[in-house]
Amino acid sequence: MITKPSNSQGNLRAVPRGVWALGFVSLFMDVSSEMIHALLPVYLVAVLGTSVMTVGLIEGAAEATAQIVKVFSGALSDRLGRRKLLAVIGYGLGAVSKPLFPLAGGPGSIFAARFIDRIGKGIRGAPRDALVADLTPPPLRGAAFGLRQSLDTVGAFAGPLLAVALMALSGDDYRLVFWVAVVPAFVAVALLVFVVQEPGRDRRTAEGAPSEPLRFGDLARLGAAYWSLVAVYAVFTLARLTEALLVLRATSLGLAVALVPLVLVVMNIVYALSSYPAGALSDRFGRRGLLAAGLAVLAAADVILAFSSGPEAALLGAAAWGLHMGLTQGVFAALVADAAPTDRRGTAFGVFNLAGGLATLAAGIGAGLVWDRFGAPVTFLAGGALALLAAVMLHVLVRHSRHH
Repeated sequence: MITKPSNSQGNLRAVPRGVWALGFVSLFMDVSSEMIHALLPVYLVAVLGTSVMTVGLIEGAAEATAQIVKVFSGALSDRLGRRKLLAVIGYGLGAVSKPLFPLAGGPGSIFAARFIDRIGKGIRGAPRDALVADLTPPPLRGAAFGLRQSLDTVGAFAGPLLAVALMALSGDDYRLVFWVAVVPAFVAVALLVFVVQEPGRDRRTAEGAPSEPLRFGDLARLGAAYWSLVAVYAVFTLARLTEALLVLRATSLGLAVALVPLVLVVMNIVYALSSYPAGALSDRFGRRGLLAAGLAVLAAADVILAFSSGPEAALLGAAAWGLHMGLTQGVFAALVADAAPTDRRGTAFGVFNLAGGLATLAAGIGAGLVWDRFGAPVTFLAGGALALLAAVMLHVLVRHSRHH
């Protein structure tokens, strides 16, 4: 399905400067977001008294909103040829949403803040990924997406570490942590505005960028290989459940509230360390094998989390969760860039993330219901079963694409 191995060594020095800059933009925004998200599930349940199903609904709806918005922002970036402008708007919305979290007085206010934050993420996501593809030559594409994902994930574990330190120093003052998280969000916006340079429109036009708006029939141009990838990604996203449930699982196994962000720290350290090597390896040896390995690791992580008997085992499960993310997320993005026509990259990333968004919403609500009715072990075993289903689909669709 999608790509041939590359002879590129994935040299970090060869990755374009703009990709590095976008990586640091992601890093700072993730520091901000994860300082909040690492504590938010526990804050909602323990402080505001909401149910786990409500947490799943908030998380699922928020993430689905982000993915759905990506369809429209991606198509708009194709039409306008102004990917950076849309990215600035998206990151700006994310930044201005951050003060709403410490000001929120109940689950409804938290939902509104998450909704605005995720709209911002949706606006920026597809144009940013298309911009990475625009900036990077094809032989370095896996390395470039892996590098951006690695830097993003450094922020994803630095944020929870800062949250742990601030909780310890402040006597578990959630709102103080939420206020401090505002600062790196605005640093990210400043970096994007003043450092990232977009390729000229003439260059993209020469590569096939459109001057006309997207038409529905153009979706057919994305091809069978692309749509096969979308189908696999949708089931994969269902299998991932939500990170909020990963955090709640750790607390149910006895991890102290002040140490809860360590779950995301462990997960994201492994995620950051594995993303770039996985992307570079996919350039050299092909991408499908990395995806299959990632699905196998996800299934193993779910089994660990289902049968954990203490917080140490939960941290091991979180590490395995991070490895599966590192083996799949940058590789999925590179596969989309490989499969999509140059003039429809923004649209391709948008539709891809729409499928993931709908699956995220279903996973958030479904996993919350299963947790409330049957408990955590059944929830994670169901996720493992879905990961194996995605692996079977990957095998079947890859064989189909080779023969057609």
